[in-house]
Amino acid sequence: MIFKAIATELTNNIDQFSQDVLVSQLELLLSHSNRFYNRQFLTRKAANHHLIGQMNEYLIERLDQGDNLLTGLPSLQEIAAHLNLSQRYLSDMLRSLTGKSTQQHIHLMLIEKAKILLNQTRLTTAEIAYRFGFEHPQSFNKLFKQKTNLSPAEFRRRVASD
Repeated sequence: MIFKAIATELTNNIDQFSQDVLVSQLELLLSHSNRFYNRQFLTRKAANHHLIGQMNEYLIERLDQGDNLLTGLPSLQEIAAHLNLSQRYLSDMLRSLTGKSTQQHIHLMLIEKAKILLNQTRLTTAEIAYRFGFEHPQSFNKLFKQKTNLSPAEFRRRVASD
């Protein structure tokens, strides 16, 4: 219907309103496309939650490897490729279901794994940072404090005193 209206407008004689009408019809077409794209996140919630579960399993596996200093933290590109999704779809799906970006999700998973290591091992903060792929322990400390409002050392002391 929209395509027919656009075609009709293009075949009619051009007047002072032609451009405005064409732009309005194209905006309507884009609005419908946007609606269709975003609707899939609502209608496919169960399937998307399954994908998030697969992503979390992959992240846990990657973070448990301990060789992240060589490979770096998992990236959006790597995770999307593992799940056979486009990077854009993965980002949009995560934001729609969790309200977080892929990077935020990766950081939250990393912090949860770091909390476990801080609580259950005697690894130093630097060893944990290197295990997760940080070249500088200070960067890990900064991220940890940003997400938990505690430094890794403060977190370890607080957990030990409980």
